[in-house]
Amino acid sequence: MFAVPGARAFTCWNLVARLPMGMFGVSAVIMIVGSRGSYTLAGAVTATGLAATAVLGPWTARLVDRYGQARVAVPATLIAGTGSLALVLCVRLGAPDWTLFAAYVCTATTPNTGGMSRARWAHLFRDDPAAVHTANSFEQAADEVCFMLGPVLAVFLCTSLFPEAGTLTGAVLLLTGVLLFAAQRRTEPPVCAPRAGARSPVRDPHLAALLLTFLATGAVFGSLEVVTIGFADGLGQRGTTGVVLALQAAGSCAAGLLYGLLRPAGPVGRRFARCVAAMAVLMLLPLLAASTGSLPVLAGALLVAGMATAPTMVTGMNLVQSRVAPSQLNEGMTLAVTGLLGGIAAGSAAGGWGVEHLPATAAAYTVPAAAALLALAVTLVAAAARAVSSRRVPDPGRAFSRTRHTE
Repeated sequence: MFAVPGARAFTCWNLVARLPMGMFGVSAVIMIVGSRGSYTLAGAVTATGLAATAVLGPWTARLVDRYGQARVAVPATLIAGTGSLALVLCVRLGAPDWTLFAAYVCTATTPNTGGMSRARWAHLFRDDPAAVHTANSFEQAADEVCFMLGPVLAVFLCTSLFPEAGTLTGAVLLLTGVLLFAAQRRTEPPVCAPRAGARSPVRDPHLAALLLTFLATGAVFGSLEVVTIGFADGLGQRGTTGVVLALQAAGSCAAGLLYGLLRPAGPVGRRFARCVAAMAVLMLLPLLAASTGSLPVLAGALLVAGMATAPTMVTGMNLVQSRVAPSQLNEGMTLAVTGLLGGIAAGSAAGGWGVEHLPATAAAYTVPAAAALLALAVTLVAAAARAVSSRRVPDPGRAFSRTRHTE
């Protein structure tokens, strides 16, 4: 991968830009709670920012596809950085609560840096599907590392320096990373003119079904985190929650790197179905482990269960890339990320309900298990529907798919 000229540079700066994605939410909560003393307000502000990202993210990605990464990512990041700075000032100066919402909404213009990096790999290895698979596996492992280290760094900065340190550091890292990433012009994919009459990828029924799977997969992640916190709380060991959840991310990271070494075989849709099935089976392990009442046993189960998530995400992103035209690649991948974020929010709410209302905290692990089974059901139904439609109507995108060697 990194023998390609310019690959090391754009990867390095993209990782710098991506690290703040795991910092902003935690930093905002600590900062707002420290100033206003309200978890409700802090949660509402971050939830509003998440909703705004779900709306604005695909539009930003569409502009990236249409006008290029450098021309769109830099001004979009400047707006997002201004929003972060405005949030810090509003908190510091005691501005009315509504100003916190307005400032945090501005951060929704943050470009999908991971998607832009994957788009570069897809362009560089457009004639080598095995290399694209390896690159996507590396990118997924990088995501896991960033979301594992980001919250830790944010908590350290906010508690050891001052409450606004996490947000300010995240904004500096984001701006620096995006500016230097955008400066790597020789690896930037060329702008592709959209096809005549091209519609948004979300209107493709096959891609829409895939996005539903991403939504259910996000619910697995969101509910697993909340339920694990509740389980550790019940044992009086909340301080170890970070280590336990880090093991799940570490398992996913390791599996992503190992999966990248494998040579993909068979249609990508079939491989995706197998990965989702493996995730559905392995998500039963935390439920069984929690029934023992042992946190170390649960930690081991989460480590193993996490090994199914990265291959699922890697293959899912490969499938998204095969389903959208090159002129809509960033938009398609951002829609997938948006589905994940929406699922994480819904899963967090469902997991919290399970912790509070189910007869035993261990039983709340039925929520991520059920979400994984739902993802499998959606995948299988969509595959069956696609098989029926392909037998009835010739697929106009078949030739396009063949040229990309992905199906």
